[in-house]
Amino acid sequence: MTDNKNRIYVGNLEYSVTGDELSAAFKEKGVNAQSAEVIKDKYTGRSKGFGFVQVETEDDVDKAIEAMNGQDLKGRTLRVNKAQKPRDRFDRGERRSGGGGGGFNRRFGA
Repeated sequence: MTDNKNRIYVGNLEYSVTGDELSAAFKEKGVNAQSAEVIKDKYTGRSKGFGFVQVETEDDVDKAIEAMNGQDLKGRTLRVNKAQKPRDRFDRGERRSGGGGGGFNRRFGA
């Protein structure tokens, strides 16, 4: 699911929900989910409690949000909205400096 155009964010998932179950929940509400993915932790393989659903058209995005936001899935109330474009790592404040804290001037009086 690399195309973000018609991608939907689904949050507050119960940790045991699979992509197939997520897709089936959307289909039960009349939304044709082309694909569904539950995001997992890369180290533990456990669900992070959110996922993404890809639909065919922009109208399907609106229909899916209206149909699924606030609905119950396995005892959890879903938060469903349009997926946002992933931010660049530099937009998240993860800039790295060279370290050392710039103490040259302090130490050598330059």
